[in-house]
Amino acid sequence: MATNLSCIKRKFAAFLKERLTDAIYMTNTDSLLMSFALGIIMFGIGLNLRFSNFKNVIAAPKAVITGLVGQIVILPLIAILIAWIYPLNSSAQLGILLIAACPGGTSSNLVTYMTKGRVELSVTLTSINSFIILFSIPLIVHFGSSFLMSESKTVEPEAAYIIREIGLTVIIPVLCGMTLNSWKPRTISKIKKPLRYILPGILFAVFAYILIIENQQTEDITQHLQMIPALVILNLSTILTGYFFSKTVGIKHDGRTTIGIEMGLQNSALAIFLARNILEMNEVAVPAVIYGGFSFFTTLALIWVINQVKSK
Repeated sequence: MATNLSCIKRKFAAFLKERLTDAIYMTNTDSLLMSFALGIIMFGIGLNLRFSNFKNVIAAPKAVITGLVGQIVILPLIAILIAWIYPLNSSAQLGILLIAACPGGTSSNLVTYMTKGRVELSVTLTSINSFIILFSIPLIVHFGSSFLMSESKTVEPEAAYIIREIGLTVIIPVLCGMTLNSWKPRTISKIKKPLRYILPGILFAVFAYILIIENQQTEDITQHLQMIPALVILNLSTILTGYFFSKTVGIKHDGRTTIGIEMGLQNSALAIFLARNILEMNEVAVPAVIYGGFSFFTTLALIWVINQVKSK
């Protein structure tokens, strides 16, 4: 029994690690597969959108402004509070700050699509915030680390990396999908229902593939599983905060869930990249690796519960 438990623990930890770390290096086969899969997912999401959807977002920008305030201001404050209250070492605290400073990504767009939120709002928030972080991440990490650790850390995101990632995995695939939807709407309408199963299937297939090719270097992750409660609290509390904050300013239910998802499901791969390649501190990447391993599923589950409560 103890041997089986140890084996399960090693495999779970390997999943947490390999789930995201391969996705941040664009020079190897595994990361190219991940990027290609994310692009296919966003292309499928684009097939469900029209250009008029984004016109509505621009014409009524309250939801966008609310979402950006939630992501850039409220989310980092919650992260700082959790890191301050919960007994964590300085590396874990900095790792949580990096998670909160990063934008949403393909996963947040997909969860919004699966839960029938406002996909055009989700894509807009992801795209805009992915450029804002060039300025916001250094500020958030600097002031957050100064408060938590009495010493400031400096993080300068690589603009070329971020622009390339957001362009190849979000903007271009969505635009291609929307163009095809505008060109062949009747044909596309026939495959919209199957897409609700195909797109998550693609993502889960990638997860499974990464789990199969896992390596054995998982000891560093298993030693840090005690930070999971703090990360779960970060995930669930930011979703709920985003939802109720949006409600106070008059955003409708589908917009509230979308903003909640964008606040609770961050681009963990970017946080890992910043920790390892910019800060050059592998231990700071551990919270993002763990967060990326569960946050998709907990976010999906919580939004499903919120939708069920709302429908009653």
